[in-house]
Amino acid sequence: MPQYGYFLSCEQYRPAELIEQARMAEQAGFEALWISDHYHPWNGEQGQSPFVWSVIGALSEAVSLPVGTAVTCPTVRTHPAVVAQAAATAAVMSPGEFRLGVGTGEALNEHILGDAWPPAHVRLEMLEEAIQVMRRLFSGEEVNHHGAHYTVENARLYTVPDEPVPIDISGFGPAATKLAARVGDGYITMMPEAPMVEQYRKGGGGGKPVSGGTKVCYGTDRDACVRTVHRLWANEQLPGELGQVLPSPKHFEQAQTLVTEDMARGGRVCGDDVDEHVAELRQFADAGFDRVYVSQIGPDLRGFFDLYRTKVLPQLRQAG
Repeated sequence: MPQYGYFLSCEQYRPAELIEQARMAEQAGFEALWISDHYHPWNGEQGQSPFVWSVIGALSEAVSLPVGTAVTCPTVRTHPAVVAQAAATAAVMSPGEFRLGVGTGEALNEHILGDAWPPAHVRLEMLEEAIQVMRRLFSGEEVNHHGAHYTVENARLYTVPDEPVPIDISGFGPAATKLAARVGDGYITMMPEAPMVEQYRKGGGGGKPVSGGTKVCYGTDRDACVRTVHRLWANEQLPGELGQVLPSPKHFEQAQTLVTEDMARGGRVCGDDVDEHVAELRQFADAGFDRVYVSQIGPDLRGFFDLYRTKVLPQLRQAG
């Protein structure tokens, strides 16, 4: 049976709100937390983007649940040596296991210092080298590295956990999934597709954990939920590589004019139908996922957590 967790959205909520949601999630019976790592929200309507490592520090004091990033990009905006220090400290502070979820990122967050935004195959090369650097630093040894993309000189992490921080790799296509299978401690994808899981496991992932996430909009008025999803998260319906290459929230807002409310209605669970919420998460279990995270888009957080505590999570666990 998968572990069911709650997905904290830094793009949509202020730090104090994220901490309160984490407390509510723990009380509702969720078993773990994911948290997004952004410099910008996807659009102005989402309206937030706190520094994730500060929030993770507060989470370590507020709840006892394990935490993971979904996902951090350790390649352009932040050097992997700095990400390694942040992740090692988070792991030391975390009362549960901390997992560093990493990916190749988006121009939205990563080009802010004026760096060129590399093509996808170069970003994968950078990610693999970044993982090598971070793993060496997690050991506590002094690291000197002169690679194709990164230089590290006389770097040593003095505050490290007893065990190296597990690194889960996000992949949405064959190349990234292959990399995750070859060098990752786990695999992250947002698509509940069994062939992706099978590719990961056969490619070297074996029994390592596969994690996925989804968003829902709980509320008693389905049409109002649809409007909320369309207003806040229409970016998820954009096709192709737009999500990786558009450089700013205003560009996402321009592109989102192509997304209709009907597209938003078909893309997310909206409303208070228990069976629909159960089915949304169960498709990840059926596809072979080990961990499934869900985020509430709408404002009725209390109603969402009550529904999941009393009905959704018990049904999912009974089915398992």
